Amino acid sequence: MKLPDAQVAVLETASADDAQTIDAIANATDHKPETITGAAFDLEEQGLVAVESATEDGVELTDEAHRYLDEGLPEVRLYEAALALDADESPVQMGRAIGESGLDGQAVDIALSNYARKGYGSIDSGEITADADADPDSDPEATALAALDRGDADVDDDTLDRLDSRGLVELTERTVRSVRLTDEGVTALMEGVEAAESVGQLTPELLTSGEWRDVEFSEYNVEADAAEVGGGKEHILRQTANRVKDVLVGMGFEEMEGPHVDADFWINDCLFMPQDHPARTHWDRFAMDQPREIDELPADLVDRVEDAHRNGVGPDGDGYHSPWDEDFARALALRGHTTSLSTRYLSGEQVGELEPPQRYFSVEKVYRNDTLDPTHLLEFFQIEGWVMAEDLSVRDLMGTFEEFYAQFGITDLEYKPHYNPYTEPSFELFGTHPETGELIEVGNSGIFREEMLAPLGVEDADVMAWGLSLERLLMLIYGFEDIRDVHGTLCDLELLRDTEVMY
Repeated sequence: MKLPDAQVAVLETASADDAQTIDAIANATDHKPETITGAAFDLEEQGLVAVESATEDGVELTDEAHRYLDEGLPEVRLYEAALALDADESPVQMGRAIGESGLDGQAVDIALSNYARKGYGSIDSGEITADADADPDSDPEATALAALDRGDADVDDDTLDRLDSRGLVELTERTVRSVRLTDEGVTALMEGVEAAESVGQLTPELLTSGEWRDVEFSEYNVEADAAEVGGGKEHILRQTANRVKDVLVGMGFEEMEGPHVDADFWINDCLFMPQDHPARTHWDRFAMDQPREIDELPADLVDRVEDAHRNGVGPDGDGYHSPWDEDFARALALRGHTTSLSTRYLSGEQVGELEPPQRYFSVEKVYRNDTLDPTHLLEFFQIEGWVMAEDLSVRDLMGTFEEFYAQFGITDLEYKPHYNPYTEPSFELFGTHPETGELIEVGNSGIFREEMLAPLGVEDADVMAWGLSLERLLMLIYGFEDIRDVHGTLCDLELLRDTEVMY
């Protein structure tokens, strides 16, 4: 019987008594494992071998775990430092213990979160104690890391789960295939098999020389299992952002561009946001440390904006009568909304003076010091837009939303009156989540106030504007219940790979 070389190698190496793994056969025959796998499936189809599959669990140490093997677990290092400072006799300042341990950065937080849990001592009111009876040499997690490093996988499940939650191990799972000779395979070997000269791949040399006419090509088993390859693809959030851009351009809008780090003047002051507004404190914004302030601001515009804040606009205007400081206006921060782009464009600073009618939009990241939850992130994408024209009304604004969201199959928008310092009237938009039935806030909008527009030089037109959440649009389209599943360090990669793109 003539067979391809790889198939002969499998038959001659395999046994009828003991199953041989693909890797073992590959090592014994100097063939690649994938070549042996293909040959084994071909032989199985002919009834000469049986291919068995089993799942094998594995554990791999991370780089952080290897570092701890060399330096010690952070909580153990903190305990040893506390002992050196006699914290087993009386409490010592935690700062002294941390300094003695040599820990810094995230390692400090890790040490503090595990110290008391493992019974090494207590931490209270900035002081630390050490339990003299604690035994760091028998620390179960340190012991388990050392065992895994030696190749000993006999670690109890609870400890393994703890190491996994700390990111010190990666739990792996792979399919191991083994080959066993069948009776027909044994018979074929006894009758004799020899390697046939065959070609498994068509090459440029075979084509140019003409040898392809005379060679025998190996048959391909198109039904054989192949290794799964997770190729890269465009993130679904980026796909949706591009779709939003296409829709808005189709509605006649032009795209805005501008800095992610900007002066508070453009981010808030130009929006008629008082400088003592709670949202402008360091608790809600990410201020820059270096550089701290912008180099240049248009002096005449600064004067007009300051006057609007202090005195209002028009004969009946009444400003905030609150402190206004140009140094604060110059302070740099990560933008909390992309309306900073709108103020730059409306003032003429970005692209020159604009005459109505105008339509502009952006789909860009913004940054807020929010609490993380299923609908809030520290950074997210905002769909900013505005229209400048004469005699605009709330009906025009609602009609724009109805047309925009209909492009994504969303037709059940609801509106609620709202207050913004920079728009009047103002309202929020809500859509119904397709899975939970909850109303999800998807944006904020309104007609820009005269106190905002007049200093920017917009006097003979109305401007309606909005800021919509791209991530929440994604939730309404696909039914995601947690933004963190698709965006950030905890995102579900399998969900992103398998989600079908919708338009």
